Order: sequence, then structure tokens, then C-alpha cells
Amino acid sequence: MNVFLTGATGFIGSAIVQELLGAGHQVLGLARSDKSAQALIAAGADVHMGSLDDLDSLKRGAAASDGVIHTAYNHDFSQYVAAGQTDKEAIAALGSALAGSDRPLIVTAGLAGLVASGGIGTENDNPAPSPRQSEDAAMALAAQGVRVSVVRLSPSVHDDGDYGFVPFLIGMARQKGVSAYIGDGQNRWPAVHRLDAAHLFRLALEKGARGAKYHGVGDQGIYFRDLAEVIGRQLNVPVVSKTPDEAPAHFDWMARFAAFDMAASSTLTQQRLGWTPTHKGLLADLEEGTYFKGFKRTTD
Repeated sequence: MNVFLTGATGFIGSAIVQELLGAGHQVLGLARSDKSAQALIAAGADVHMGSLDDLDSLKRGAAASDGVIHTAYNHDFSQYVAAGQTDKEAIAALGSALAGSDRPLIVTAGLAGLVASGGIGTENDNPAPSPRQSEDAAMALAAQGVRVSVVRLSPSVHDDGDYGFVPFLIGMARQKGVSAYIGDGQNRWPAVHRLDAAHLFRLALEKGARGAKYHGVGDQGIYFRDLAEVIGRQLNVPVVSKTPDEAPAHFDWMARFAAFDMAASSTLTQQRLGWTPTHKGLLADLEEGTYFKGFKRTTD
């Protein structure tokens, strides 16, 4: 299969490139710069120049493919609403190029804000309204007959090279001299290893059903306090609780995410796609990986 992949040089996308190539697929990666193009060529992928803002380039890339995986997203939280609108328009453009065919489109969404009907969110639950409109845009295409499915990723997709939420927490702990959690720290975060996530995207591409929602979850729910304690131990800084009122001053823009209780299951995804997470969990990755590389822990 010739697969058009947006976000192909990103943290997750670069792993998907290798997963697809290893399974015998061809990859046409979206690149918006010469540097990205060269990285794709070095990885063994073909290059399609364009960007999320260039809807015609997205349509051409999708039209030239046997299937599309969309992972690109602007994670500038100062432009959160605008980023959501850009993503919505990009998904619509990709879908328009696939309409009337049985070619798959896999759209990336998140688990943050999932409204769980029980204590643990499942694939049957729906997200709360959010400026990120990825899932709504995908389901609109499904209603129009496009073979689109959604991969909901955990808030932490971890591995060497991670630049997401956990590195932000580590940087915050270094800067402020404490590793913090909110309240009793019993709110839960799901997580998934980057290579397990890449494998899930390939299975969704190959076997996904129209309108299906799949969960990229390896760790079902890590207590935020446990995460803070590992960071505190690695940095040799105190681990402290912040009240909800104190949280914005400490966590800045991440305060709302740090308070989420969003344990989620991938049981249905595993059953439907035959996907099994096999790589180490987030806490083990923090202990064994490169999150603290270059930092010499000191003792008093």
C-alpha cells in the first residue's frame, strides 16, 4: 500500500514511517521544509512538499495514495483554537480526496477530556467539546461514507526523544526545585510507548472499520503522584502537593491537564485489531530511558 502520512518527521510520525516500511508499505511523507524532506529521504520514504495550511497539497497527497494517516498537528497551546480549526479543515480536505473510494483515512485524536461513562474510558465513550475538533471532523466524514477511523492517543506517548507533557513536567521541576501534583495526586494518566502506537496506526490502516475509534493505551492509568515521585527522585527535589488554586501558578498552561483524571482502556482495540502493547511502560521508561540524560543527580 502507498500511504500518505502527515506529520511524517515528527516524534510519532517518524516511528510510523519505520513501522510501515518494515511491513512492506511505501510511504509518501508530507514535508514543509527541505530539512524535513531530507529526513524523509534518509528514512526511506518519498517526499510530498506541502503543509497543513496548504489544503490543495493535502488533497494531492491523499489522491496519490492508497490510504492516509494524519498525525500532524500544531501543538502550540497559545494558538489552541486556531490549531483546532486548521486541523478540522485539513481532515476535511484529506477526506474529500478519498470520497467514493474504500481507501482508509486514519485520524489522530486525544484521550484528554474523554467523558467516561464508568471509571475507565473506553472506545465507546465520547470526548467533551474541545477546540481540538479532530474526532468530530473524522466522524463527519464517516457519515459521508469515507472509510475513516480515529486513533485516540494517550496524553503521554513516550520513548527517547519525547518532547511532550512529561519533559515539560521534568523541566518545571528543575526550574522550581519541586516536583508537584495536585491534591492527593490520585488522578490517572494513560500512556503508550511510541513504538506500540506506531504499530497501532498500521493495524488501523490495514484493518480499521469506518467510524471506529481505537485507543492507544498501554498503561491504563498512572497516578499523577507516582509520576511526580519518579521525577522528584531522579532530580533529587522534594515532591509536593499543590491545591487546585495553586496549580495554575505552578503548572502554567498545563494546570488543566495535570488535574485530569482520565484512565482509559484499550481492551476493545486489542480485541478488534489484534494489537498488544509490548514495550515498557512510562514509569519504567522514566527510570531506564533518556529523559534525564545529561543531568547529574546530586545528593545532600
